Amino acid sequence: MKLATFNINGVKARIGALSAWLEEEKPDVALLQEIKSVDEGFPREHFEDMGYTVETHGQKGFNGVAILSRLPLEDVTRGLPGDESDEQARYIEATVIGDARAVRVGCLYLPNGNPAPGPKFDYKLAWMQRLEARARELLEAEEPALLAGDYNVIPQAEDAARPEAWVDDALFRPESRAAFRRICNLGYTEAFRARQPGPGHYSFWDYQANSWERNNGIRIDHVLLTPQAADLMRDCWIDREQRGREKPSDHVPVWVELDA
Repeated sequence: MKLATFNINGVKARIGALSAWLEEEKPDVALLQEIKSVDEGFPREHFEDMGYTVETHGQKGFNGVAILSRLPLEDVTRGLPGDESDEQARYIEATVIGDARAVRVGCLYLPNGNPAPGPKFDYKLAWMQRLEARARELLEAEEPALLAGDYNVIPQAEDAARPEAWVDDALFRPESRAAFRRICNLGYTEAFRARQPGPGHYSFWDYQANSWERNNGIRIDHVLLTPQAADLMRDCWIDREQRGREKPSDHVPVWVELDA
């Protein structure tokens, strides 16, 4: 089972690049963030014609997540538990029925949190507390599961080309990094780091200041695996080539391959 998490930065703006990527790479499951579309406006039929089942959790102009799957999906849920008043579309979860076994997948678009400190940063940390609670529940099920998406967290200094530039940013503040570590320390495997240690690996390059050309990137797109899913992992990698394509997202896909 080949899964990829991909912040596409607007499905309408990126439909050409996204379609080309799906056609070329053929992920079994694509976990998309920042679709920036209401559910009714998502080009569902276009992707269904490409062989994908489509499940979305969207809102107008902002945020939004989606799961595109060539494999059967069951038990789809929308929204992160813990705050019924939260109207931001940032989380969708489903069970993917693989050839060998089922895998529960959570697709998330974690709040940016800037400016920090402030209400947006408070919302980010509260959202991460709710994510930690859901992560605990997934662990308690003792089944293969993963939490993948744009975490908007730079875990370590080595995950930024210029860490000094991010010291006061919500993505790199100690509180954000500690919240991310708390989730990992529950018993999750950070898939990419389990396969590839060391600096120089990024998943996001800003559109400004020639960041891509200068490789001034950060790694903020992550895949966390329960122990049962980690046992199934064959590989995990970042598809950085997509950033150099025509009309790209500022993020690139992060892939994980499971024996499922």
